[in-house]
Amino acid sequence: MLGERGNTLDIQSLDAAIGKTERNIWLPVLPRIEDLQKKKQIPKWQPALESIQDVRPQRKDIPGASHGEKHKSALTKCLLSNPAHPNNRAVMHQKCGISLPDVHKRRTNTEKHRRIITGPVASLPVTKGHNSLAMPQEDMGTVPKTSLVQMLIQHKSASLHSREDFYSSKTGLKSRCHKQLKCETEPGSTCERIDRECTPIWTTKTPPPSATSSSMDQWGMMQGTNGLIPKSPHNLPVQVPVNISNYNFTILMGRTNPMATDFFHFKQSFSLCWSRVADALEALEKLLRDFAVPLAKVSGERLVELSHVWEGGWLKAPPVTGLLSVLENTEEVSGLVLRPGQRYKGEGGTEVAAIHIQSCWRRYLARTVYLRHCQRKLAVETIAVSWLMHTQKRRVRKALQARRFRQLENFRSRAQHLAANWKHIQSSKRTIIHIPSLGYSQSQRMKLKGYDILQNIQISRLCEIRDENVQVIYVCPRHLGEDLLHYYTSLLKCDGASNEDDTRPTAASSSSSSSVRRFIILTPEAVDYFPTRNMCLSTMLKYSPRTLKRIKHLIQGKQAYIVGWVAHVDDLAVADELGVPILAPEPAVAQLYSTKSGGKRIFAEAEVDVPPGQGDIYTLNQLHETLARLMTQNIDVHRWLFKMDSEHGGRGTAFCDTCHLSCYNWALQECHRYGPELWNTEGIQESVLVRYLDEVPEWLARYAQPAKTSRYPNWACFLKTFLRQGGVVEAYPPSESVTCLTVDLLLEPGGEVTMLSCGDQLQGSCQLEAIGSTVPQTSVHPETLQSLCMHVGQACLQRLIVGYVSVDLATFLNRNTMEQKVWAIDLDLTYSDQLAMTQMLLMMTGGTLNCRTGCLEVPMPIQEKCCEHQIAAKPPVVNRYAVIGSRLFHSNLSMLYHNVLFMVCRAHGTGFNIKRKQGTLFAVYDSSERRTLGMITVSEDLQGALVTFARNLSVIHQEISPPKMQGETNFKVLIKNIEDVLQMTVQNKMRAAEDKPVA
Repeated sequence: MLGERGNTLDIQSLDAAIGKTERNIWLPVLPRIEDLQKKKQIPKWQPALESIQDVRPQRKDIPGASHGEKHKSALTKCLLSNPAHPNNRAVMHQKCGISLPDVHKRRTNTEKHRRIITGPVASLPVTKGHNSLAMPQEDMGTVPKTSLVQMLIQHKSASLHSREDFYSSKTGLKSRCHKQLKCETEPGSTCERIDRECTPIWTTKTPPPSATSSSMDQWGMMQGTNGLIPKSPHNLPVQVPVNISNYNFTILMGRTNPMATDFFHFKQSFSLCWSRVADALEALEKLLRDFAVPLAKVSGERLVELSHVWEGGWLKAPPVTGLLSVLENTEEVSGLVLRPGQRYKGEGGTEVAAIHIQSCWRRYLARTVYLRHCQRKLAVETIAVSWLMHTQKRRVRKALQARRFRQLENFRSRAQHLAANWKHIQSSKRTIIHIPSLGYSQSQRMKLKGYDILQNIQISRLCEIRDENVQVIYVCPRHLGEDLLHYYTSLLKCDGASNEDDTRPTAASSSSSSSVRRFIILTPEAVDYFPTRNMCLSTMLKYSPRTLKRIKHLIQGKQAYIVGWVAHVDDLAVADELGVPILAPEPAVAQLYSTKSGGKRIFAEAEVDVPPGQGDIYTLNQLHETLARLMTQNIDVHRWLFKMDSEHGGRGTAFCDTCHLSCYNWALQECHRYGPELWNTEGIQESVLVRYLDEVPEWLARYAQPAKTSRYPNWACFLKTFLRQGGVVEAYPPSESVTCLTVDLLLEPGGEVTMLSCGDQLQGSCQLEAIGSTVPQTSVHPETLQSLCMHVGQACLQRLIVGYVSVDLATFLNRNTMEQKVWAIDLDLTYSDQLAMTQMLLMMTGGTLNCRTGCLEVPMPIQEKCCEHQIAAKPPVVNRYAVIGSRLFHSNLSMLYHNVLFMVCRAHGTGFNIKRKQGTLFAVYDSSERRTLGMITVSEDLQGALVTFARNLSVIHQEISPPKMQGETNFKVLIKNIEDVLQMTVQNKMRAAEDKPVA
């Protein structure tokens, strides 16, 4: 029989070889197979060689087989033993019914795509004297010593050596492979020789083809009966490292070594998804090359997980953090990647650096252009917005000006109507809307504590209902408690003509009268909206539509007018909304002449005596020059006052005494040397004036001090505000005994001047602040006072000033002539505290204050048993004196409620006797803080009224002040001032007795 190479084949020898091979294979493994089948771990399965055994008896039993048929049968047998033959698949399928895989096609695809399909590693048993792991194939007819029984043997994991062991044994492995190749190529070589010279340790998966063995076609596949294990003479089993659980491998200088065992094992393990892994690996290699990373240890499992995360394909480059996360030495590589300039050391670094420089420069140019564009755009927007805001403000300003001008025109027209009908209004029923609004500037209002209580101090205006034709609507700046409402309701029920004897501190009523129905107290709702803004009452009422609506309803069809306090522009808005006139000058006129400088202009026009001084001072040089000139001309003045134009109540007053001036004694000597007549010549005063100019600045800086340090703690603070607002420098009366008095005038719109109240002031702690007065005044002759007030009132009427005016005067004795002098020192175009308390005094006593005679005339009640002619005649009138304190302050008063305070006063016999028209009255202002109150004492003489007033203050102070908690109060100062007045009164009586001629 001829083989494929033309050699003669011995069929018997072939049969013997096949039988021997089958015995060698089956004998060792049959016991194991039977044992596994008994345990039912593998199914009963017959090996494929049984089909070959079935063919041989059929071939031998053929009678008369020809030589060609025998040759054909031998050829078929050879094909069965050679799975690599192209015709093997057809013969196996035809004879045995087995479909073998296409080895040539699979090998071609493998070589084409460079992929290796991995499978389980089979460990074959090795019998003594046989090596089934490697056997050379001498010709195509040689029968292999392996069979398909290898498929039945259990799999087990192969132990791998470390990578270092592999590299260390690399040279020896190559030598063994060369020896094996030589053994296979030598004719007549045997398996035993191969086993002795090239002894493999275990079977591994086929490594990838190297460059030295570029073709596997010249060598066939190492044939077993299964035909699944390829064999190449250059690819012998090699030793693999043991620890391959994480499939780690190393990348050097951004490139992977495909011949490395660890990488080969990783690639072979994940060959089914190698396309994705290859993309991720390529991206990682590019990153490492770009940043010139010398060594990177890759975790294969993390790399595969990363490739699965990007299973959609690398549409864009993966993130650097994701690529670095697959490395075992992430910190080292991250340090290199994040190192500045490292990118330019890697692959293409020069081009990247050039691109970066160009991009930075282009970005700089573009950003410069953009910023310039933004600046221009911002400038355009700013100009546009500014212009829009300017036009809007101008439009609003014009609208406000037009509205205020319209309100002012309406105010003037109503004022003309009020002046024309004033006599008729005074004699008929009328409604007076009292709005006690302190229209100070915003800076002054924000610095005042208890601003709403200050505006409520004149709540005694309610007592104007003593005129039966008057109805009062009082706008209250805060909500009054039930106790205050009950108190004033009880107080206003008394008409001052009751015969009952009641000594309660609150005025008890004898019988109900219509006076209770003639006053209404309203609180604007805006008080709740702006609790901390210190807004004046007119502004609050302006933003209170419900209160305005109610006032409109109350005055509908009645004669009504508004009486304010300190003028404000919102007074015009309220008056225009209500449609009623204001008994006051225009706000601009009032603000102009209510200043200290404006008052001096009024006094100068009235031609009344004023203290030496000058107003409208706004600069420091002007202050020094004016003061030096005034001191030179008035050498006898010992104290100089500095008054701010816009301050009230002594807050804006400072003083400085000339006794601290070093050259003052020298100036007095110069004045006495030349005499009064020559001293008034200008040339003689020149030397003193120059000396004063040199010393006045330092003198003021060291010795000038504010009157109330709570508002301005030192001269520097005072001077700063003084120069900003403007002010007046004037002399303090040159006398040790100075009495100040206040006169309240009503400048009627018809042109008449009426004196409503007059009283001597009770000074506070600073001696320049009035906290009370004695009514009526006793310091100036009534005719002199009447004449002076008429001149001032007419001067005010000429300046279109109407309404309520308060004039402050100072009287003293001239030491040279021993004559009384009266100076007009201040002018307030307001409804004063003294006038409000006088209204309560007149309400409770039922009397009248005759300022022409300087008497408080109180009618005495008529006795029950009297003659008819006495009833027809007028009741007898007696004189009374009263002491008024409108701003009595004590911090401990808040510890007592008002009803408790009245009970304490009643226990000490403090009350008002309605029958005798004398006693004590109180005015309360708030229900929450309760620190401020007003008090009036009425007596038959001035000394008795002063003593009662001082006694009441002392009793109240002792009752509310424990020894260790005296509190803040002005009671003590007022008591001391009253004692001084009492002492002066006693001295005046003694002088009067001495000067009285003996009969």
